[in-house]
Amino acid sequence: MDIEIDPAVDSALLYDHKYWKKRRKQIFFRFILSMIFASAWVIFSIWVSLPWLSDLGNLSHPLVALIILTFIAYVPGFMNAFLLVSLILRPTSARATPATWPPISILVAAYQEEARIGDTMQALSELTYQGRLEIIILNDGSTDGTSDVVNACKPMFDALPQITISLVDHEKNQGKARVLNHGLELASNELIMTIDADTLLQPNCIESLVEHLAASPPDTAAIAGAVLVANQKDSWITAAQQWDYFHGIAAVKRMQGMYHGTLVAQGACSIYRRAAVIEVGGWPDTVGEDIVLTWSLLRQGYTVRHAEDAIAWTLVPETVKGLASQRKRWARGMIESLAIHKRLLVMPRLRTMFIWWNLLFVGIDLAFTFTFIPALILAVLGIYWLAGPITLLVLPLACLWNIVIFRIQTRMLKREEVEMDKSLVGFLVYAFIYPFLMQPISVWGYFTEITGRRKQWHSI
Repeated sequence: MDIEIDPAVDSALLYDHKYWKKRRKQIFFRFILSMIFASAWVIFSIWVSLPWLSDLGNLSHPLVALIILTFIAYVPGFMNAFLLVSLILRPTSARATPATWPPISILVAAYQEEARIGDTMQALSELTYQGRLEIIILNDGSTDGTSDVVNACKPMFDALPQITISLVDHEKNQGKARVLNHGLELASNELIMTIDADTLLQPNCIESLVEHLAASPPDTAAIAGAVLVANQKDSWITAAQQWDYFHGIAAVKRMQGMYHGTLVAQGACSIYRRAAVIEVGGWPDTVGEDIVLTWSLLRQGYTVRHAEDAIAWTLVPETVKGLASQRKRWARGMIESLAIHKRLLVMPRLRTMFIWWNLLFVGIDLAFTFTFIPALILAVLGIYWLAGPITLLVLPLACLWNIVIFRIQTRMLKREEVEMDKSLVGFLVYAFIYPFLMQPISVWGYFTEITGRRKQWHSI
């Protein structure tokens, strides 16, 4: 697991063992505090729910009742409580400016991106990064005008001597993982960044990624950026996704990052150490290539972190059908990762708990889809067999952590001088409708992966 560390990337803190020993103790202390509060909440929830558990057991079977309550009340309550305390204890992570800005190779995988890649190129030309950038556009057999747009945009970089740009055309569509691995072979720098062809980087995004890497432990192999929604005004479903990225995804990544166990260094905006990626075999040819790669790095003992202020904007699906296709792919990627990296479930690391969380999400999604949604329908009819007042216990915690992450994220945007219009309609959809779409879609994704359905880039 030894990797060559570029001195330009690292601060003196990397070699201060006392400093990192102290930092690990602080992280472990926060972890224990969060665990204590979350466990206490679960104990309280079980005590309050005993009458309901008994009644439900009489209606069905005690074991069935326990399983249902575990996944619609106890486990979500534990997660919300742990997340809340973690966010309160550590809202931001450290940054350190390197002595010199290291050169970086940016890989942009593109497939049928004629309509979008021009904006991506424009954003790349506006980066403020002071180091050298090697941008490699990997056109994966597109049959539209993707290559023509890239070539037309090249003059944008004529006055930017620190940036070189090249276009690699593949005659046939090979899949995202294969073209990224080809790009890895072509890249000439130790630090590799990946973005999607529809990702718009904030001008100072790369500085933030590098500074977070410089302030991270020496075994850090990847830093995930913060992805926000660029097209929230396009439809009600994009407006809801704005809050999902701004609240839900951001909160989970912040929490995982503070325990050095970010589970997804997403391909849309992440930076990697080349040697570490090569060591684990590069991007795997799977549906969730970025998820499986991240878990490969974690399994090898590397640290993966999150840079909450390295902002990138992405275009999200505008329809329910498009969103379902994307989230089904994410769910399939998680099942793939669990199947490939089962050993992570028993590794003695703090982040092991988050691997188990992903496994438990399968149970939560199944319980929500097949018991909680029908339970709400029955409750409207006055039948409280499955949904009773005890389920409301989860709501205060969910409200609290959403308030906390809203304040943290809003302050971050203000600090970075980034403006983001927030949709009230989108928030209402996110709070009251979105979960009833996402959980069934995830179940659909799990079923699709387990039954071995065909896997294709952009067509899942």
